[in-house]
Amino acid sequence: MTKRIFLAVFLASLGVFLASVLLFIGVLYPYFSDIQRAQLRIQAELAAKGAAGEGLAYFEDLETDDCRITWIREDGTVLYDNRSDSANMENHLERQEIRQALAGGTGESVRDSVTLWERTIYYARRLPDGTILRLSMAQNTLFSLFLSMLHPLSAIFAAALFLSLALASHLSKAIVKPFNHLNLNAPAKQGNYKELAPLFEHIAAQQRQIRTQAEELRQKQDEFETVTTGMAEGLLLLNKKEMILSINPAAMRLFETDRSCIGKYLLSVNRSLALQELLQKASEGRHAECVMKLGEKSYQFGASPVFSDGFVSGIVLLLLDVTEKEDAEKMRREFTANVSHELKTPLHVISGRAELIRDGMVKPEDISLFSGQIYTETQRMICLVEDIIRLSHLDEGYFDMKWEKVDLFALAKAAIQAFLPAAKQSGIRIELFGEASIINGIPLLLEGILFNLLDNAVKYNRKGGSVSVTVKTEEKEAVLSVADTGIGIPAEFQDRIFERFFRVDKSHSKQTGGTGLGLSIVKHSAMLHRARIEVQSSAGSGTTITLYFTKTLQK
Repeated sequence: MTKRIFLAVFLASLGVFLASVLLFIGVLYPYFSDIQRAQLRIQAELAAKGAAGEGLAYFEDLETDDCRITWIREDGTVLYDNRSDSANMENHLERQEIRQALAGGTGESVRDSVTLWERTIYYARRLPDGTILRLSMAQNTLFSLFLSMLHPLSAIFAAALFLSLALASHLSKAIVKPFNHLNLNAPAKQGNYKELAPLFEHIAAQQRQIRTQAEELRQKQDEFETVTTGMAEGLLLLNKKEMILSINPAAMRLFETDRSCIGKYLLSVNRSLALQELLQKASEGRHAECVMKLGEKSYQFGASPVFSDGFVSGIVLLLLDVTEKEDAEKMRREFTANVSHELKTPLHVISGRAELIRDGMVKPEDISLFSGQIYTETQRMICLVEDIIRLSHLDEGYFDMKWEKVDLFALAKAAIQAFLPAAKQSGIRIELFGEASIINGIPLLLEGILFNLLDNAVKYNRKGGSVSVTVKTEEKEAVLSVADTGIGIPAEFQDRIFERFFRVDKSHSKQTGGTGLGLSIVKHSAMLHRARIEVQSSAGSGTTITLYFTKTLQK
């Protein structure tokens, strides 16, 4: 309120100042313009008499710095001009003031310059011999006059601005001061503003009503708390004025409040716009729901009106934790969008190449190249679909898979053999270190972990680099580590590499045929084995991914 009053007074003062300046300039400018024109007429009359009596000799010693004098024959030829060579000047017969002088004895006109800075006023007088004597004078435009006065106006404006600020601040504080010191226990006794007496009386009446209702609420609160204290869901009872009648401990935790909020408006505890709209619908007799964020979790708010004699007498507000549901829905949407995006690119390539071949637009010698591209993109789609199916199976828990004793060292040795041809082609050396380490696990998933880790280590390595696979046994854990000398992972991306379809280097991933699901499969497989994962990497310095399996893990 203080700010609004301050702003209103300040803007009003400033507006009066600006209006005064504009009015001052607007009134004075025409006044001075008329004076200047009158002076020009007088000078023209005097010059006309002198020229009629003495001819050109009259102008020899005449001081003419403030105006321009031009003497023109009846046919428009310039006889004399005090600013320019009359021999080089154009014919003036078509000038407005000249035509008027020839017709009526005198003539006037005003012409603006190309810019907005200056205008010229002209006054012409016909002499007895039929020639025309014209005087002209430069006149500032309203715009240039304003700019010329800008400096003094700025000083005046600064003073007015300071005075307006001081006045507005003083008035706003003086007006609001009685409200800031309002005695809520006896508001009707406030005598500062008689116009507000009905408001203060209304506040006093409402306070009496609130005290009565609060007493009734306290009597019923003990009975209600016995039922609602053990609830995990938040529950609030509001009256028709949206004041809190009862709130259980779960709701108090969610709204970060305590029992002192009872008897207060709910919107004084949480001023969310969504909550206001929810309560508005419930107050109108409609059931309403919405999802809101409280802290880091999502809650579904359900507001149901309570009717008495056909009218809404209260509102029941129920809060349910739907964080897991929201996260699952978000993951589903992102997964669907990513799958659609990943499938669209190879499908476009396959469709485009096939269409070219079908329409005979490919040279015979290029058919093999196009067929190879179709085959490559098809294989990429197959890998993507297989990874998606594998992830879906992992999400379901792989309950149909058999757990058995698995030697991680033997499994790693077999996986390395499968990657030797690809590694050799890129000049990458793969080495295996360690010893036999037996754990209880699902062989197919463990093979998938090794396959995806080795696949990334080879694909994202440098030519002539190396990959080291280490299997060792510690006190209660079996450790599997895959280290490479590749491009590495920047620190800011290391927390996201296990997200589905996330790629650190998207262009390189597309070139190598990566689906962006490999490390996500590794993470889900590790979670099913209750293994923890550690990542050590830096950009350009290679990557080491280590999994720790609990040896005593039993299915």
